[in-house]
Amino acid sequence: MLDERAVAYNGTTATGGDSVTTDLNVYYSMGDTAYVMVSAAMVFIMVPGLGFLYSGLARRKSALSLIWACMMGGSMAIFQWFFWGYSLAFSSTATNGFIGNLHAFGLHNVLGAPPAGTPLVPELLFAMYQGMFCAVTVAIVMGGIAERGRLFPALVFSFVWATLVYCPLACWVWNPNGWAFKYGVLDYAGGGPVEIGSGVAGLAYSMVLGRRKEKLLLNYRPHNVSLITLGTILLWFGWLGFNGASSFGANLRAVYACWNSNLTAVCAAFAWCVLDFRLENKWSAVAICSGFISGLVAATPASGFVPLWASVPLGITAGVVCNFATKVKYLVHIDDSLDLFAEHGVAGIVGLIWNAFFAADYVIGLDGVNLNMTGGWLNHNYRQLYVQIAYVLACAGYTFVVTALICLVLNRIPMLQLRATEEAEVKGMDEDQIGEFAYDYVEVRRDFLAWNKPTATEGVVADPEPSGSSTMGSAHEKH
Repeated sequence: MLDERAVAYNGTTATGGDSVTTDLNVYYSMGDTAYVMVSAAMVFIMVPGLGFLYSGLARRKSALSLIWACMMGGSMAIFQWFFWGYSLAFSSTATNGFIGNLHAFGLHNVLGAPPAGTPLVPELLFAMYQGMFCAVTVAIVMGGIAERGRLFPALVFSFVWATLVYCPLACWVWNPNGWAFKYGVLDYAGGGPVEIGSGVAGLAYSMVLGRRKEKLLLNYRPHNVSLITLGTILLWFGWLGFNGASSFGANLRAVYACWNSNLTAVCAAFAWCVLDFRLENKWSAVAICSGFISGLVAATPASGFVPLWASVPLGITAGVVCNFATKVKYLVHIDDSLDLFAEHGVAGIVGLIWNAFFAADYVIGLDGVNLNMTGGWLNHNYRQLYVQIAYVLACAGYTFVVTALICLVLNRIPMLQLRATEEAEVKGMDEDQIGEFAYDYVEVRRDFLAWNKPTATEGVVADPEPSGSSTMGSAHEKH
């Protein structure tokens, strides 16, 4: 038996039919369903991947707190998505163009009918896959708390931010009733909701938190480059599900998106490594990880739109632009310690603008669903450039303002102050917020003097916390 939809969906009920008397599976290809389910699991792997990446970039005394923040932030996002997030982003009955209603509250009436965005998978699967996007986005934002943010307020922030920022951004461009969708914006897998949303939100969160103390920034370097590399590889693996299955089926557009993602990643890594080599005259593992991530981010909005050859200059451009964008935090005096804005916000913008020039109709039509669509300048659609620019400005402006307001309001609520004390920063977030440690010897160190009390002629052992390499920008803290 051929694995294909044998029956066209009849559209009789909101849930697809009565599953007691009707086989709701007959409307969908088993291959498409299986592919999107596996891809959803791949996208989820990106959440712990971010935790490992952020953990390696921080000092060891705050390493575990960032894993906790990513995992719990992503978990809160998944619950929010079930609770009302999916309805606010993808409700088919709200027509205001900005945000959905509560028609699908608690995934009510979400089952076997196809969603408005694609006929290839049932809405319940569509909702799960999109929920993983929300989880990853919130986990990215959690990097903004690095080494100075309290965890419980960050968890509350996750729920509120997903509701007031992520859901509207997703509704704008992916809901057929959204204003950006109707305006003709080309955003394949989340240059606006995921990348600009997380990168700009991380910058706003860092601004409200304030800078780390200068004495704690002397010779600041990541403590574990192996963890950074592991996190990056997990992210790359998950990104192939993130970008590939945004075609919502096991089709040629999915294959094309995966190819574009890989090409953009490797070309960005080449560019980033060369730029850092010119400064240090040595190759950097952090630099190659930075390049991979900037390329994958740039491919997120573009991988399902642009020809393969366009991914090569896209990767090089993303690597160069994002490398230099790591200096922005010094210009605006915001301690974006993990370079969320440079790696995600700027790279997302590059990918969105790339669509204006290089999006091609034949690439879009490879999914067999979006036929007769127009791309960008390759299809002589010169209007697309200002459409993409308007969308970028709207996403960035809305995200920064609303995120900053959320942070300022939470800061005024007792028990929800975002920043830890200076004493807690010196001890490390693991000791202050977690009570557990990523490395045993950090805990052993606390009792060292109790085991070996110094004599009158001996000095006190200093805090052995070393400083290591820089943040995602590799050599950027050094110049």
